[in-house]
Amino acid sequence: MGTEGARALLERAGRLTLQTGNLLNWGCLRKKCPATPSEEVRDCIQKTLTEWSSKIGQDQHQGTLEVLECTVAQAIEKINPEERDELKVSAKLFIVGSNSSSIRDAVDLACSALGVAQLDSVIIAPPPVEDGTNLSLEYLQPYWKELENLVQNKKIVAIGTSDLDKTLLEQLYLWAQVKPSSNQVNLASCCVMPPDLTAFAKECDIQLLTHNDPKELLCEASFQEVLQESIQNVKANKWIPLWLLRYSVIVKSRGIIKSKGYIIQAKRNAS
Repeated sequence: MGTEGARALLERAGRLTLQTGNLLNWGCLRKKCPATPSEEVRDCIQKTLTEWSSKIGQDQHQGTLEVLECTVAQAIEKINPEERDELKVSAKLFIVGSNSSSIRDAVDLACSALGVAQLDSVIIAPPPVEDGTNLSLEYLQPYWKELENLVQNKKIVAIGTSDLDKTLLEQLYLWAQVKPSSNQVNLASCCVMPPDLTAFAKECDIQLLTHNDPKELLCEASFQEVLQESIQNVKANKWIPLWLLRYSVIVKSRGIIKSKGYIIQAKRNAS
């Protein structure tokens, strides 16, 4: 059935969860070095959708599905429980639609995909704000509360932020029950760490990290475009990405990446 079966499934599903599995198992991705993080995400989504749709059989598209799982079996790699203590499992979560309840879904799916009880660290990228609106503590609070609940429930060990300036990081630190353990700084926008941010982070034992992710790693239009390219004639404009989580599994003693992948969830608008 191929893409025809995949199209039928997508037309019946309310949500789509796409898991790339361990990208290090994808020979085709290893040969090509994406120029940007956004290109890597698009490549991963396209290759996962194409591979998944090619394996859809005729008997797999009957009835309505609440959540459609889109994965490539040979790329899925769970962590061996005997090796868990030797590994650090980190994630960065990008909320595309401004909904704090997405955080629990994303963390639960990441734990399930990797076969672990908890993640060692989760960094949240600032959720999108409306044009002309500045990011504020009030806007961040519901997202941070959700992360704090997951720390208290032992689903996450440490939580961090991304792209907060000194003022906003200080406001969050003073308000939060579970303090941010790290803050990522995009060196594309500042080639030197701001001195006030550096001083505050040192004083409060917050690790400053660098990254090169764009402000919007996966926009709605980009997701719909890659969905349309992968599965012809699908009603791609009905599908809205909710969040994207990028995880990495690092061998602590050697500092090498053992596993890296993406999990994306999208919903279909019924209208």
